[in-house]
Amino acid sequence: MIGEVAWPVVVLLGLVCAGGALTQSVAGFGLAVVTAPVVVMLAPDLMPGALLVPSLALPFVELTRGQRDIDGRSLGWAMLGRLLLLPVGIALVALTSPTVIAVLVGVMVLVAVGASVWMVDLRPRPASAFGAGMLTGVTGTAAAIGGPFLGLVLQHERPSRVRSTLAAFFVLGASVSLIGLAAVGELTQDQVRVGLVWVPFVAAGAVLSIPVRRRLAPERMRKCVLVVAAVAGVSVLVRAALG
Repeated sequence: MIGEVAWPVVVLLGLVCAGGALTQSVAGFGLAVVTAPVVVMLAPDLMPGALLVPSLALPFVELTRGQRDIDGRSLGWAMLGRLLLLPVGIALVALTSPTVIAVLVGVMVLVAVGASVWMVDLRPRPASAFGAGMLTGVTGTAAAIGGPFLGLVLQHERPSRVRSTLAAFFVLGASVSLIGLAAVGELTQDQVRVGLVWVPFVAAGAVLSIPVRRRLAPERMRKCVLVVAAVAGVSVLVRAALG
């Protein structure tokens, strides 16, 4: 048992992390959107810190394979936006009802997906990357979901660039979110311990994704990004409904 979380629960959530890691290795993001709803149901006290910890491991692996394919301009604007609203995300974790946050985040993600599919053809421009970063400053810190918005901005890029740019964004973004949460006392030792236990599961999911990535064409990559973003929106709404 780690704190008040039994080992069977920790292991079960680790297996869910493995599935999320497989998704993220293919689509560029997905670890948090797959895992977060289950964590909230089984061990809500672990959120968001425990999920941010393994969120650092997988992007590091991706960066070792594709760091030269990062869209530096989009990354820079996205990080600027994230840092700008990071204090808002931290304040929401400390002061506001998680249910309200989850509903707002879920609705915003689904609106973004709908705009991409039916109305707006998002492209990696400074304004769109900055806006995605601002939204993630709140959602990535308060709900540990940091990929969908920038993923939508990059959806038309080649798969390697999407994965590499999002990986760099995850490493930098999760790091500043963890530092911010720790600074206000919202990152517990139990969250860190459980997060470290989940790292090997995340590594296993990344390995299992290798044959999938070899068979995924660019257009299917775009569809995968949109599907995962939609799952993100629905999943956080489910989290809110489950309380």
